[in-house]
Amino acid sequence: MAVTKLSKLTLIAPETHQERLLKKLQSLQMVEIEDVFENAENQPWLKEFFADYQQETATSYAETLRRIQEAILFIRRQGGSGKIREWQRQSLQLPAFEDSFQEQTVLTLVEQIEELQLQWQKNHEAMQAASQSETWGMEWQNLDVSLEEKELAFATFFCGSVESSHWEAISATLKQLDAVYLEMIYSDTKKTNFSCLYPKKLSAEVENVFQRYSVKKENTDSLKKPKVLLHEAQAKLRELADQRKQLANQIGTYKTKIACLQQAEEYFLTKEQRKMVRKRLVTGKHHTVLRGWVAQQDQQTLEKELADSFNGEVYCSFNEPTLEELTANQVPVKLQNASFIRPFEMLTEMYSLPKYDEIDPTPWMTPFYYVFFGMMVADLGYGGLMALVTTIGLHFFRLPKGTKRFMKLFQTLSVPTMIWGLIYGSFFGATLPFHLLSPAKDFMAIFGLSMIFGGIQLFTGLYLAAKENIRKKDFLAAVNQGFSWQGLLAGLLVAAAGNWLFTAPALVTLGLIIAGLSGLLIVIVPIIKGKSKVGGFFMGIYDLYGVTSYIGDFVSYSRLMALGISGGSIAAAFNLLVGYMPPVARFSVGIILLVILQALNIFLSLLSAYVHAARLQYVEFFGKFFTGGGRAFDTFKPSEKYVDFEKENGGKKDD
Repeated sequence: MAVTKLSKLTLIAPETHQERLLKKLQSLQMVEIEDVFENAENQPWLKEFFADYQQETATSYAETLRRIQEAILFIRRQGGSGKIREWQRQSLQLPAFEDSFQEQTVLTLVEQIEELQLQWQKNHEAMQAASQSETWGMEWQNLDVSLEEKELAFATFFCGSVESSHWEAISATLKQLDAVYLEMIYSDTKKTNFSCLYPKKLSAEVENVFQRYSVKKENTDSLKKPKVLLHEAQAKLRELADQRKQLANQIGTYKTKIACLQQAEEYFLTKEQRKMVRKRLVTGKHHTVLRGWVAQQDQQTLEKELADSFNGEVYCSFNEPTLEELTANQVPVKLQNASFIRPFEMLTEMYSLPKYDEIDPTPWMTPFYYVFFGMMVADLGYGGLMALVTTIGLHFFRLPKGTKRFMKLFQTLSVPTMIWGLIYGSFFGATLPFHLLSPAKDFMAIFGLSMIFGGIQLFTGLYLAAKENIRKKDFLAAVNQGFSWQGLLAGLLVAAAGNWLFTAPALVTLGLIIAGLSGLLIVIVPIIKGKSKVGGFFMGIYDLYGVTSYIGDFVSYSRLMALGISGGSIAAAFNLLVGYMPPVARFSVGIILLVILQALNIFLSLLSAYVHAARLQYVEFFGKFFTGGGRAFDTFKPSEKYVDFEKENGGKKDD
């Protein structure tokens, strides 16, 4: 139950086996492959044995993936009302999946869909053009002649538009001129369309007016009347709409092919991963070299699988991580915990993974988070509903890995929620006839219990700080950062208990002596460790001043009481609200209202408990002993976007 021990892996294989080797490693799902060009320790042998090698820049499958993804999206959006046939999530073997996949068949299918996409796009563009023509025709349909009338002998015919705010002014100005005919064709809040007929001898004056009011001339290539163009546009739109409907029906027939396209996407994602990883390898004229990381517990399996598959043609070696790699934080981190603890790893990952040579905080955090979450929600009904929903989801649906982990976490957390619901006697906000603590009456006892749990966690964090420093053989730091603070806090608690709980002066004296000696150690250790004794003294005083932060730490645990009481009180208030309704409303609208309100309270209670329980771990607990900053072990495996691939060697797949 800690960080998995890893070994540095080196594989040397004939160049002709490179693709087969990558397929095998991807199927085994137990190796992280590093980029040999980025690691400084590889440079000497790269220069010596692969001086003329140039890093591979092979064409990727990104373009093929883009085409497949666009085809899926196109069918979903434009495929009419037909039922989509999705690829049901299942568990498969990668080699069998790739061997059975018919690449050319799927690419032909994609080309057929792309042809439909092209037709759909052309139809869309034609509809846009026809729609614009219809809009134009609607605006000019009251004009009884073509905009492009033949040249008149003594007059000029003009059609144009002007801002509606200028219409009155331009109309009044033009009417002052002799023999000028002006007619409004269309008007809205923004613009006014008009036609104008005026003698050619007045062209300069009229054009001057047009220029003054920024009149825009309307042009068209057709000699037809606007009303005729409108009817043609509307007829074209009807024709295109029928065509679009036929296309949608035709596209809809491909909805049954969605599963096939999803298989293709999974297939090419897998190949793209291998193509990208190939850039991390170095390949000479005859051999290819791969370096990476593998769990020590998987070494024997990996050697056997490679020996069986390549008849001993692949050289395999394993080395312990070097001090330089540990110092530079180059060793990845793979957590290994019991099945009960494993769902809580996602909480550690949200904060930060431990470094390779650091303690995994997950097993130590789990019991506290388990109790705190249950104490914050504390409702038998809510916990039972969580257990029911998560159990159904995990047993009757094949979920993606991330969703499955989340569901397992909440399935696990449903148990303490029900236990604390029994302790508080709460069932969907209703009070049960039996309980150990009443949130309405025993809030001080609940507050004291919260402080006790908080104290236990703080002392555990200080113990782990001491334990980690002892492991590093830094015994003074173990005293300064762990044991002395435990003594100081314990002494103060003993003195407080002797003064307020038992009225025992001896306990007060004993507690103060323990606290004083521990405080003295906090001051002395920095003096011993520091190069400057004066600086060490002031550093110790500063550290001792940190005792005030523990007051805030203890107060933070009061949220265990506050959230537990508030959630139950809100649920009870909702029940009371519905209970005041008349009987007819209570058993009709009231039931619906109660379900909605309780669902809202469940969501808020679970969210609050999830966030605040995590905050207590991250701030009050992890801050005492945990640094983090580790890099996650990046297993070379398929993407598993639509399907789960089993490990080829039959090993248990990670949850």
